Amino acid sequence: MAISLHTNYANLVTQNTLNSTNNALSTSMERLSTGYRVNSAADDAAGLQIANRLELQSRGMSVASRNSQDAISMMQTAESSMDEMTNIAYRMNDLATQAANGSNTAEDRKALDAEFTALASQLSEITENTNFGGQKLLAATGGVFAATGGVTFQTGSTTAETTVVDVTTGLSALNTAVGNFTASGATISTAAGATAQMTALETFINTVGESRAAFGAQINNLEHNINNLANMTENLEASKGRIMDTDFASESGNMSKNQMLMQSGAQMLSATKTIPQLAMSMLG
Repeated sequence: MAISLHTNYANLVTQNTLNSTNNALSTSMERLSTGYRVNSAADDAAGLQIANRLELQSRGMSVASRNSQDAISMMQTAESSMDEMTNIAYRMNDLATQAANGSNTAEDRKALDAEFTALASQLSEITENTNFGGQKLLAATGGVFAATGGVTFQTGSTTAETTVVDVTTGLSALNTAVGNFTASGATISTAAGATAQMTALETFINTVGESRAAFGAQINNLEHNINNLANMTENLEASKGRIMDTDFASESGNMSKNQMLMQSGAQMLSATKTIPQLAMSMLG
């Protein structure tokens, strides 16, 4: 390259190199200060798009996991109420079985019937008043699980990932049976009445058991769903992290390299000023 007064080629090259090194140093400092490798679309346009999609899916799964947990709590509330209804039905059957015995007097059966009636009323109270967050669960009218088509829970990050809990048939039979127990003709004040109620209670207990089993199956299903969502979220976060997060070991090395290049570049920029002086010395 010719020695020239007008064009200091070495100086221009050094300036460009110094500018590039300064930009790289600024990028390294930004990444180390924010903890993110991608701080703008310019850093990695394709990576940012992929990371955004992964973030959307990950956040959706986190909410879906909470939805599943809420659904489990809701069903556990309903199932626990049915557990108590089963206990009440056992006691009612005990009373009916006792009242069916020929050794009882009319007064005995009247006393037994008083407790039987009170327990039947409690069954009605449970079906009407069991609620979750203010929503009735078991009631024939207004009960969410008694509604046609059951209850749909959003248990995934897409519209296709839902869980439908439909126990309407069982709840319909349950509410009908409870209504029969509280009707005026439901009595164990006679041996015949007690025998009829024993039969009705056996059917009722089986009906409650079937509904409880349906809830239990769905609770187990959602617990597996929660575990699966946790596994998928973990892997999604790891994948997103590889795109978005700063590798501190690598980036700190880059920063140190660029800092040294900046120092050497500044010294070389100063050195290039001597080239025009060399040209002047030739005039001598």
